[in-house]
Amino acid sequence: MNKRDFLKALGIGAGAVSLSTIARAGDYIATAGKLLKGSVLKAGDTIGLIAPAGAVEDEESITMAKEVFSYFGFSVKEGKNLRARYGNLAGTDQQRLEDLHGMFADKSVKAIVCIRGGNGASRLLQHIDYDLVANNPKILLGYSDVTALLLAFYAKVGLVSFHGVVGISTWSNYVAKLFKDQFFDNKLASFENPKKSDSQIIQYKDRIQTITPGVVEGTILGGNLTLLAGLCGSPYLPDFRDTILFIEEIDEKSDRLDRMFCQLMNTGILSQIKGFIFGKCTNCGPSGGYGALTVEQMLNDYIKPLGIPAYSGAMIGHISDQFLMPVGVRARMDATLGKIEYLERSLI
Repeated sequence: MNKRDFLKALGIGAGAVSLSTIARAGDYIATAGKLLKGSVLKAGDTIGLIAPAGAVEDEESITMAKEVFSYFGFSVKEGKNLRARYGNLAGTDQQRLEDLHGMFADKSVKAIVCIRGGNGASRLLQHIDYDLVANNPKILLGYSDVTALLLAFYAKVGLVSFHGVVGISTWSNYVAKLFKDQFFDNKLASFENPKKSDSQIIQYKDRIQTITPGVVEGTILGGNLTLLAGLCGSPYLPDFRDTILFIEEIDEKSDRLDRMFCQLMNTGILSQIKGFIFGKCTNCGPSGGYGALTVEQMLNDYIKPLGIPAYSGAMIGHISDQFLMPVGVRARMDATLGKIEYLERSLI
């Protein structure tokens, strides 16, 4: 089945997409010279809730996600296949793609939130109707496996998306404030790790480690290391020149981490970036045998020789109080202070 027949079978035919206002999606950034951005949200707007990767494990997860968005005053539209299951995936590729396309095509949906990550988003990339996305730019929020969508949408059509909490995340007051600041008020985001408490004489928790000091400006891109490495050599990986790269990971052994860092080096990505931020590597550890490289040793091997501003320990990744990072806009990073300041608004 070719792409046209595939999309027709999903009910997303050529008639659903107008190409009169933009170039073909693959050439969008080069010809249009600007980014695509979603719109500021307000109470009463409709949020589309989808599962583009792993299966939703229980009904309570959906209930709690809907309660979160009700707290902000939103209505929630569930993807038709939100509860579907195909192995470990949230339905077949066709079902998950149908929900993704449906939310972008639906004019009443103002933002799309992924209920979880997991595995499987990369399976969709070659079948996505990028012209549909380009003609209907919207907020897309997620992280972990959703990295595949965030990077592909930026690479193919220049869509600014958001690396942060998913529907089943723990939505603390800290996260809720970041959400309001970003999506209601369209503030220029600024992130630093929480400071030590008054009862402590030094910082013990959530420390940053400067790899190479300095301040740099560039386009912020990044996400999960496994997904980033998996996109190497594909047309869904952005150009990393003039960028600040951030990465995070979970449940990976040291030998696999080293292999992925090596892949970023061998493909030339590390030699292109201007700055580097390493977030949290949750539950990462040695792989056994004769011992293992530490994450710190890997950063010293792969990042320090670049001589670019770089630090580790940022609140990015599989943690509760994580930063909400716009992907694809300009920012300034201070590797000495561990501070990220956005220079461009992420919404219109």
